[in-house]
Amino acid sequence: MKISKMMAHVCALALLAAVPAFAAHAFEAPQAVTTADGHIRVLAVAGGNNFRDIGGYATADGHHVKWGTLYRSASLGQVTPEGFAYLKSLGIKTEIDFRSTDERQTDPNIWPADMGVTTYAEDYSNPSSAFAALMSPDVTADKARTMMSSFYAQAPFQFASQYKRMFRQIIDGNTPLVYHCTAGKDRTGVATALILTVLGVSRETATEDYLLSNQYYKPVMPQPGSQASAQMAFFMKLPPDVVKAMMGVDAQYLNSAFNAIDQREGGMARYVHEDLGLTDADVALLKRRLLD
Repeated sequence: MKISKMMAHVCALALLAAVPAFAAHAFEAPQAVTTADGHIRVLAVAGGNNFRDIGGYATADGHHVKWGTLYRSASLGQVTPEGFAYLKSLGIKTEIDFRSTDERQTDPNIWPADMGVTTYAEDYSNPSSAFAALMSPDVTADKARTMMSSFYAQAPFQFASQYKRMFRQIIDGNTPLVYHCTAGKDRTGVATALILTVLGVSRETATEDYLLSNQYYKPVMPQPGSQASAQMAFFMKLPPDVVKAMMGVDAQYLNSAFNAIDQREGGMARYVHEDLGLTDADVALLKRRLLD
């Protein structure tokens, strides 16, 4: 199997190893993290993980992304009733779930009916053969980083239909909106970088937001004595530097996504108009909705 084909699925499979399959050991509520001006960047959602507001970032023309409108997150499958009560207070209207069919079945999240949240997701598969290939005995951190970079080069195009739907929901005013994958760092990281880029935020700032997942994504590992899944057991035997390369984020990964877009004829402008399906009027409306 070629690396490019394998990496079209490896991110989700790597993250499947971190899916909280142990109900007795769900996520602990994270501590809220505030910015210097007092806004909440990381939200303390009980049972949540890597749940962040993407507001506050400055654009090149002096505007700022609105707070309380777009949220990025890891899986919501372990959110507690208390956590959902908090999300209800945020007024969440729409969920964009980038996860595969397998991921959603393994770690389903069900919104309370009284919240009226509309969820959008697409069915696609993560073949176990790709995961097994990554987990080969001779895998190294450098190979893992190369694989991750290859995945990122494919991600803007592989997930374009889902990113397109996300942008359309925002343009149509179906916010506050939360979008997420399993860890909230790879597919979600690319999605966030695209949003910020279209709004006019610098790539440097978009990358800084992306790298926050190294601080706020907390992989769930089995507790001593727990029954680990076969995938998790295999994953835990990997060298620590390989695990770090897979479960963390690296600027070179996101650069691979940007470079793949830039190197195609027409670059980012073509990607925005053709792959995301956004007209100039759409972009203008997006900015009116998301910038102060």
